[in-house]
Amino acid sequence: MTFSEKWNTDNTLATEITVQDQFIKGLKLGADCTFAPQTGNKTGRLKTAFQNDCCALNCDMDLDMAGPLVAASAVVGYQGWLAGYQTAFDSQRSKLTKNNFALGFSTGDFILHTNVDDGQEFGGSIYQKISPQLETGIQLSWSAGSNNTKFGIGAKYNLDPDASIRAKVNNASQVGLGYQQRLRDGITITLSTLIDGKNFNNGGHKIGLALELEA
Repeated sequence: MTFSEKWNTDNTLATEITVQDQFIKGLKLGADCTFAPQTGNKTGRLKTAFQNDCCALNCDMDLDMAGPLVAASAVVGYQGWLAGYQTAFDSQRSKLTKNNFALGFSTGDFILHTNVDDGQEFGGSIYQKISPQLETGIQLSWSAGSNNTKFGIGAKYNLDPDASIRAKVNNASQVGLGYQQRLRDGITITLSTLIDGKNFNNGGHKIGLALELEA
């Protein structure tokens, strides 16, 4: 059992209680609440989770007296195959607000993922590690409501153990390029750019610089 309290700069108090592996191995029960003294606003939520080698289940419910919002998800796996379902039910409106399904397959060097969100958004992606130096990925999505299709392809190539380059392009003619270099242990620098191919002469392109430090 764990008990924790937090107080942030917004003057909000948060309390969380968690009990794990007490009743059934893999079962986790929790409750958290927040209180803002300046406004008197209070929130609360009950959380349950169960996980083993074959499945993972989650169910959360807020403590709104007008009608709680219940969110649940489940993932099962067998020999590299994964299937998941996510839903949310608004008891105030007696309506499902989320209805998502996903199916995937993974062998480590090859990953396939497909999803359907609310029966309107369809998506799929493929990742493959062709060699120790080269990794590629393809992503495709389609919206039934707007009949909008998105397509993108990307790749990563390791120049050496400390340096790599990345490139991606999508059907909107957006081209992304990146270079990452580990200067020393715990220090990595990344340079990136995003070019709008459809409006190349109009500008609006983006460049980025990131410095990552690890203790």
